[in-house]
Amino acid sequence: MKHKTADLAFESSESPPRKRMSFGRAMRYQMLKFMRIRATPQAIGIGVGTGIFSAFLPLVGVHMALAAALAWIFGGNMIAAVACTVLVGNPFTYPFIWAATWETGQMILGAKAKSMGTIHLHELVHRLSLSELWAPILKPLLIGSIPLGLAGGLIGYFIMVQAVTIFRARRQARLNAR
Repeated sequence: MKHKTADLAFESSESPPRKRMSFGRAMRYQMLKFMRIRATPQAIGIGVGTGIFSAFLPLVGVHMALAAALAWIFGGNMIAAVACTVLVGNPFTYPFIWAATWETGQMILGAKAKSMGTIHLHELVHRLSLSELWAPILKPLLIGSIPLGLAGGLIGYFIMVQAVTIFRARRQARLNAR
């Protein structure tokens, strides 16, 4: 009899299975983390702006370091910059970002897209030299990423400054109401 009681106590003390977090809830959670960073709204906004700008650049592997360095130079929050770089630039968004930056670069350069047929990037990287990759792929990506990154960074800056300011004012009002 004691054995069954012990088993029942063990079963009831187990925590219920965790619910999976929906995408919307995960984004709200990330937004709250940005809001709670201990920095001025402008510093958080600069961090977010530099993070978005860095995510648009086709410099794979140095996005986070570049975002932190730019945030430090402009007086932004480096944590917000790195976090925003990861949120904006990830394997799910890079195909869209690179397609948009390449198209924008082609428009700015006035170049007509050369018909390259099927592209095997692995072969291109191993077979072509950097000079052969520069004109058709890398130059339009880099040129197109600057205006799109600047636009995205500026939009992110203004949205984040407003969001942090409103969040903190509401939080202060709730605290004062107690």
